[in-house]
Amino acid sequence: MTIADKSEKVTLSPPLLAALHGWIILDKAEGPGSTQAVSAVKRAIRLAGLPKVKVGHGGTLDPLASGVLPVALGEATKLAGYALNSDKVYEFTLRFGEETDSLDREGAVIAQSDNRPTKEAIESILPSFQGNIHQIPPIYSALKIDGKRACDRVRAGETVTVKGRDITIYDLNLVAYSPDEASFRATVSKGTYIRSLARDIAHALDCHGHVSRLRRCKSGPFTDKQAISLDKLMEIANTGKLNKILLPLTAGLDDIPAFAVSSDQAKALRQGQKLVGINAEQGLNMAMETEMPVALIEVFEQQARVLRGFNF
Repeated sequence: MTIADKSEKVTLSPPLLAALHGWIILDKAEGPGSTQAVSAVKRAIRLAGLPKVKVGHGGTLDPLASGVLPVALGEATKLAGYALNSDKVYEFTLRFGEETDSLDREGAVIAQSDNRPTKEAIESILPSFQGNIHQIPPIYSALKIDGKRACDRVRAGETVTVKGRDITIYDLNLVAYSPDEASFRATVSKGTYIRSLARDIAHALDCHGHVSRLRRCKSGPFTDKQAISLDKLMEIANTGKLNKILLPLTAGLDDIPAFAVSSDQAKALRQGQKLVGINAEQGLNMAMETEMPVALIEVFEQQARVLRGFNF
């Protein structure tokens, strides 16, 4: 994120870092769910002897999936919803032969096939899965149906019908192949279920299959190069230097321009007031008073309204 007509990155001052307003990017291993990972961050904060702070994640990751899980601390939790809406990059392996009810390796087998597609056959159908497509999410998902998660309804013995949705596959490439499985790398829009994508690829190849491995490599502006394991997190917490790995609050909005405001304008925004007659880019902006984030604002016809205000 840059101040209008400047190229420098916006950074937060040391006092804000010390107050734990920002992001910790976890490289989640297979096994724990997103909620367990958030609980581990809370334990790390206590272990480091730092003040209690609100913690939330910016995008659910299945227990069987590994990879990038952005965890928001303090005022950054107000931006978690925007992280959820971002594009993501996944690597996944589709194992041929058996389709399961959960569309991954832990589910019960519901269909089988002896057909094994060739590498050429796989490459030939991939273009049909790129662009805007319609997708039916797995019944084992956190999607709400009449206020209750679909997966909970299935486990309770209910018959579940999940509505389809329109999603976008920006890029989809075959990266490894053997007769029994194929691995892919995909860049996708919010709301995309990789397990459903794998099921549909198998069906297009006149066979069945399930996801045997899934890794999220990128979530919005955050990549696995920035991520640390839970073990490393605890190791750092033991040194009392947890704030050293904290990314600034603004890191979650790296593609949104910053708009410099005066102290009077900052005061008005903190009170939830609109700014009128401002010269800022249309759409989302981060209002900044010097290096201090003031509010996430939406600008339309030289007026700015507050979407999320920050309290430091």
